[in-house]
Amino acid sequence: MTSFWIPFVASLLAAGATTIGILVLRHFKQWARQNTVYLASFAAGVLITVSFIHILPTSLAMATRAPIWLLGGYLAIHLLGRCLQNSFRDTPADVNYAIGLVPLVGIGLHSFIDGMIYSLTFDVSVKMGVVTAIGMVLHEFPEGIITYSLMLRGGFTDRRAAQLAFLAAAITTPLGMLASYPIITRLDNETLGSLLAVSAGALIYVGASHLLPFTEREPHRYSLLALVAGISVAAGIIFTNSF
Repeated sequence: MTSFWIPFVASLLAAGATTIGILVLRHFKQWARQNTVYLASFAAGVLITVSFIHILPTSLAMATRAPIWLLGGYLAIHLLGRCLQNSFRDTPADVNYAIGLVPLVGIGLHSFIDGMIYSLTFDVSVKMGVVTAIGMVLHEFPEGIITYSLMLRGGFTDRRAAQLAFLAAAITTPLGMLASYPIITRLDNETLGSLLAVSAGALIYVGASHLLPFTEREPHRYSLLALVAGISVAAGIIFTNSF
């Protein structure tokens, strides 16, 4: 496969994982509720580990201002969510309007950025792309479940909620990859390293401020073991020379 097809297939796998999450919740609600926390914990461990011990060191070697871009990436994702919430805080009538619409827009933008991260990490190296993709694909499954749940809470019908969740959380990932690939492959090392630092900040936010709080709100007996397993798997792949 060419350098284009590898990240493209990875983005399709992510979209597929999100779609499976939506379908599982529709048809196997009990199983989804019991296991989503474990998948989120595992994905959080992978994303945080690969960000700190692989993506960030690589970006530091490529860009002199990588720490600033790391902070910028983290804050940008955080502020995006805050701005969307504040935009609909004073919406009259049904409060469920904001419950449904804000996550729809926010998750759609987040998933689009995920696609850009695939283009970026695979452009640096296949190893970085693989370890990043593992965590991202796994976190797409609970994201599909969460998005679909939020659409239902927003007052949408079962079918409409599934359609909106698919459009916002699934299809946007390969679209982000396709939109960013022609640009990212032409960047110099300094710019590429800066973008890597931004992506590390975004991934750290997703893992530490999005997935882990979710697992803490929904405590399960072995969720900590799932987190440790995610850390171990990511570290094992990073420190091996098999890629």
